[in-house]
Amino acid sequence: MSNILITVIFILGYMAIVTEHKIRINKAAVALVAGTLAWTIFILFSSTKELVTEAIGIHMADISGILFFLIGAMTIVELIDSHDGFDIITTVIRTRNKRSLLWIISLITFFLSALLDNLTTTIVMVSITRKLISDERDRWFFAGTIVIAANAGGAWSPMGDVTTTMLWIGNQITAGNIILKLIAPSLVCLLVPMTIATFMIKPGIVGNVRNNNAKSNDISPFEKNLVFFAGMFALLFVPFFKTLTHLPPFIAMLLALGLMWGLTEIVHRKKHEKERGPFSVSHALRKIDSSTILFFLGILLCISALQSSGILINWARYLMTHLPNQSATILVIGMLSAIIDNVPLVAAVQGMYSLTVYPTDHFFWEFLAYATGTGGSILIIGSAAGVTAMGMERITFFWFLKRVTFLALLGYLSGALVYILMF
Repeated sequence: MSNILITVIFILGYMAIVTEHKIRINKAAVALVAGTLAWTIFILFSSTKELVTEAIGIHMADISGILFFLIGAMTIVELIDSHDGFDIITTVIRTRNKRSLLWIISLITFFLSALLDNLTTTIVMVSITRKLISDERDRWFFAGTIVIAANAGGAWSPMGDVTTTMLWIGNQITAGNIILKLIAPSLVCLLVPMTIATFMIKPGIVGNVRNNNAKSNDISPFEKNLVFFAGMFALLFVPFFKTLTHLPPFIAMLLALGLMWGLTEIVHRKKHEKERGPFSVSHALRKIDSSTILFFLGILLCISALQSSGILINWARYLMTHLPNQSATILVIGMLSAIIDNVPLVAAVQGMYSLTVYPTDHFFWEFLAYATGTGGSILIIGSAAGVTAMGMERITFFWFLKRVTFLALLGYLSGALVYILMF
């Protein structure tokens, strides 16, 4: 009974989120209600309430890590932006041709995502497009392609996507092999939708964003360059710190934020308090989108309830039993990751099959990394990158469904076909 109620809550919550612009209730509010209700139902119908309490504590440890990571990354990006640091990139990108700019932004996102991760890269690249493009709908389309590029770029790197990292840590894949095997399918996953998008977007020049920021006069070129390069180095430092120490990524992100905080305090120490206020971390923290963070919290709470109650693993087992072969099963799991978070899906599959069944670097694990890493692009709320872009640009679910979903789906299937034919 509890599993039926939790599933109903999830479906109703999902429908309310996708129709946010019609019902006029913020998606963060819906996600929080759905997430907390799912756990409430779970514990009320459970005979071992202590185990449920223990389970939510374990999940909250993981969820809080994601939220702290998100807060840290968004704050560092806001800090760079407050110092006009992204002007360094926007002045280098001289083209204002829509089609050329679309390719430049997408390719930068693809390779940067492999170095950073898809979530941080999305935050950085959406912030850059805000500096380049004034028209909201143009920005939405660019943000949609950034989501596709960030997820495709993250899939072939052990540091680029959380699910690839999970498989790497679990010894299901090795770093060198996953790069070698997935870079071509992931690139095809980007190139196919980008080629079609080139003809979809109307030729023309993007509208420039006028910089009416009065504080620009208070920033010297040295301060701008210092904060930009220090901030980018801090973000690039995160995956390497995680690799070296094996600590969760949010630890590295908080360290990076602390160092950036200290640096900006030193840079502006001689200024009056009113003058240095707009350039402080305290100001940046007030500017980050709190509703996006709360939306993440609600969604992850709801998904964790589905996972702890056994609903997810039952769905995964059903797919494994009823689909004809490995490739079909993994393709469907990848598409399911557009609806349900890919992390618990991968965790469920990891728990079902040991390395004795599918050894390290087996076709099964590599294809799973590709499918769950890129399949989330099919819907705007199917990946961390999509949810972040949705929050930052206020993209509606149905606009993305109408304009971007089929591009992401074509890319996903094309890359999958390339991988199957190759291996």
